[in-house]
Amino acid sequence: MARPNEDAGLPSLAEADWLNRPETRAVFDALRASGAEARAVGGAVRNALMNRQVKDVDIATTAVPEEVLRLAKKAGLHAIPTGLEHGTVTIAVKHMPFEVTTLRRDIETFGRHARVTFTTDWGEDARRRDFTMNALYCAADGTVHDPLGGYGDLKERRVRFIGDARERIREDYLRTLRFFRFNAEYAHDLTPDADGVAAAVAEKSGLAKLSGERIRAELLLLLAAPGAVSAARTMHEAGLTEPLIGAGGDVAQLARLVAIEEALNAAPDAILRLAALMLSEASPAQLRERLRLSAAETARLAQAGSDDAAFDPKTDEEQARAFIYRHGADAFTNGALLAWARSGDGPSDEARAERLRLPQRWRAPELPVRGSDVLALGIPAGPAVGSVIAAFEAWWIAQGYPTDQKQIADKLEELARDLA
Repeated sequence: MARPNEDAGLPSLAEADWLNRPETRAVFDALRASGAEARAVGGAVRNALMNRQVKDVDIATTAVPEEVLRLAKKAGLHAIPTGLEHGTVTIAVKHMPFEVTTLRRDIETFGRHARVTFTTDWGEDARRRDFTMNALYCAADGTVHDPLGGYGDLKERRVRFIGDARERIREDYLRTLRFFRFNAEYAHDLTPDADGVAAAVAEKSGLAKLSGERIRAELLLLLAAPGAVSAARTMHEAGLTEPLIGAGGDVAQLARLVAIEEALNAAPDAILRLAALMLSEASPAQLRERLRLSAAETARLAQAGSDDAAFDPKTDEEQARAFIYRHGADAFTNGALLAWARSGDGPSDEARAERLRLPQRWRAPELPVRGSDVLALGIPAGPAVGSVIAAFEAWWIAQGYPTDQKQIADKLEELARDLA
């Protein structure tokens, strides 16, 4: 929790758990051993001031990278030169990584890459960052430093670019997507900064330069955020979704899925939300190609996009059980959720909810026969064995998965005789 820091007129983070961890203190102590300054920066400070969980701690320092490496070694810490040309060294303390970056200013930018020079001016370092809420620094004693007025924006939950928004976007076009992702995460019930939206629209041609991997990472974070629907709607209305993903998307369907998740008290599912937004206009294969999705993510999109009558509560439940048996409970849940969103049925529809709960109250049994059982009946090894198994499985499902051993043995023998 932040407490008032009367001297600076800003909160103090002196009592923050993440700042007082032995691992964090070890990095600060190592860097300051030669008189260099070091401050936590970015997400850790932003989240701490908002009383949100702090995961990773990035540190900015006046020490140049070679000095950071020397100081870490002297302190007995493991240091890795992960980006020396950009001033970054990763220091690991008890398997906890800290990215330590020398204060920088950009000389020339090349999209996400830049030619930088090192500086000892904290203001210069702050001005090269993306949003004012990310240009807040915290010293080892918990003092918060705010060179660009980011704390005021943070209090108002206002996501605002530093300096000229178009220049910041041209430095890295992914900042357009980050702008909407940060709004979805931190300002989801507010209207996005008008200058930021206008800059994103003016620079939208640069979105085509982004790699699928980078879009995927930011987009899935955006879709899992509390304000995913409002962010997606603004992006759609601004004509930004198509150059990013390759299609405009169906925001209304995304909104219905989010409402269903909330009604079920279910955790946000970014891949299902992507399916709701995009599958009406793009195939799983197209999304995999554009966003460089994993095979597992693509499979989930395909599952969600399945148009099977089993998901409809008006069909016989046995049809739904057969789907679960053949494709699995996860595939059924994915498909049933998106089918619910597609249907237009409200989030409180009990019939839909009951059909969705089927895997919780019914577990698919295991097929009670194997190839060895068929071979034991005198069927020679080969395609005939598979034919008997397939015929038995179809009968077994249609009969409601009987467990009587004599009934099972008699039917298998009958099929083996008929198909021999």
